Amino acid sequence: MTRSLFLSGMLALCLSTTITSTANAQNTAEWSEPFPPHKVAGNLYYVGSKGLATYLVTTPEGHVLINSNLEDSLPLIQKNVEQLGFKFSDVKILLISHAHWDHCAGSASIIKATGAKYMVMEQDVAVVESGNAPKKSRLKPAYLGFPTAKVDRVLKDGDEVKLGGATLVAHLTPGHTPGCTTWTLQVEENGKKLDAVIIGSPNVNPGYVLVNNKDYPGIATDYEKTFRVLKSLPVDLFLGAHGSYYDMEAKVKNLEGAATNPFIDKEGYKRYVEDREQAFLKEWEKQKAAKK
Repeated sequence: MTRSLFLSGMLALCLSTTITSTANAQNTAEWSEPFPPHKVAGNLYYVGSKGLATYLVTTPEGHVLINSNLEDSLPLIQKNVEQLGFKFSDVKILLISHAHWDHCAGSASIIKATGAKYMVMEQDVAVVESGNAPKKSRLKPAYLGFPTAKVDRVLKDGDEVKLGGATLVAHLTPGHTPGCTTWTLQVEENGKKLDAVIIGSPNVNPGYVLVNNKDYPGIATDYEKTFRVLKSLPVDLFLGAHGSYYDMEAKVKNLEGAATNPFIDKEGYKRYVEDREQAFLKEWEKQKAAKK
């Protein structure tokens, strides 16, 4: 390799790293930014930050919380729950979408504050209980560790979590993590039952190895399974582990005075899943071609 080619390559690498780091900084700033808690439909509420989604399912026998977010997210989540008129101490069950730091680092503190039972998909249990994500799963060091939390119930694909008349179903949608979970439940609004889908994550993050991955050999076939599952689910309410998945900010702006609930978005769900599948397939083909 000539010196000029080497320098050009290094410059491109540095530029790419700078752009990626800037984008990450913008995203992570929103992870701790407060956002108005709001009702999605029926007994399902949003109580997360601007960038990280947390959901509250309320029942007469206590509440279910989905995603604990960052290690220091407890005050924000608690404030949002109480702002909606519910007691944070009534949270009886804690669930997560997947074992990445931005969705489960706060679990230990929430469990300590509420005594909630922690329920996690089987394939993500070891990571959650050890507090260490697989070292090659993400590029950012912050993803490599978080406070440990003991799992009270190990979930399998299709398991139901029931409390006070509410039933949530755990769908294994692996790839993003081996135990990535998409949650579904039915809520009732104006006498009509609505199917809510909270997507775990179908995204292929920077640095993910889809071909000859020694740490996760079946990652590509797991992604394929995920898209089959997501396409098969009945959906009215389109939600996800990040509000950006379903254009949360715009939909919240349209809540007041809307003739129909903006979170009812079957077509948006379909477009999102198709877009993410095409992004996966493109990256997979790119990596397969590079290995030839």
